[in-house]
Amino acid sequence: MVRGPAIPTAVLSPGDTLIFGRAPRALVDTGPGQPRYSTLTLPHCAPHVSRVVGELSVSEQTVRLHWQAATAGQLASLFDAPGGARRVAVSQGISVTLDEGQNQLTILRGRVVDGAYRDLLIIIDVNVPSQSPAGLSGRDTEAVDTSPAPGLAPYGREWFVALALAEPWLSGADDYPRPPSNREIYERVLAWHGSAWNLDRPQRVDDVIKLIAGVAFGPDDDPFAIPEGRAQNVRYAVGRRAAEVGLVTAEDLAQVRRTARDRMG
Repeated sequence: MVRGPAIPTAVLSPGDTLIFGRAPRALVDTGPGQPRYSTLTLPHCAPHVSRVVGELSVSEQTVRLHWQAATAGQLASLFDAPGGARRVAVSQGISVTLDEGQNQLTILRGRVVDGAYRDLLIIIDVNVPSQSPAGLSGRDTEAVDTSPAPGLAPYGREWFVALALAEPWLSGADDYPRPPSNREIYERVLAWHGSAWNLDRPQRVDDVIKLIAGVAFGPDDDPFAIPEGRAQNVRYAVGRRAAEVGLVTAEDLAQVRRTARDRMG
């Protein structure tokens, strides 16, 4: 069963495949002679969400999710286990077998509410269905080309600070990640770029991190707007989120490191 806030409920049986996204009917042929495809249009999608986000295939033994979108997502499978859940990031081309029980799929910054980006939650319950597949209805009113996701200007000051802040998650050193201090961010940017704007002043680094948080979370979920919690915890959240939503990537980190090495000869 696929459900979620404002999402039409769909019940799938073995042999069914569900294609879902912002405007899946624009790209999927579900006519006569095609496999047992159904489509599900996710409501209130942000324009940067892919028209086809994912494909959910049901067999007698397994339910498998194939992520087709460039849009970032997270999958949490809730079950009785140490830590309480399996939580993984999903990216384009990845296939995951879902656990029995409730699986929570989150499209990061995937919906628009009152002009602000919020995460879009899809709940996938894996069990023995008690009814036939539900008919899905609705029109693809947003079957236009996918627009770019909110981001930072590459190689600008905010982009370099985001790269330094997210470095533990981008470099794989995230077993016990510690977000870098303002001084460490300044030194990283200086080494990568050759200059560091005005980041030698700690207040300027704090100001930039707040700008990054606004882009990464959106105004309603901005951790800087929440009075509880230590500043270090907020910095941790912003660094991880910047990596999760792709404001900066591991490829970006590798590129700036190569450029710095070449510049130093």
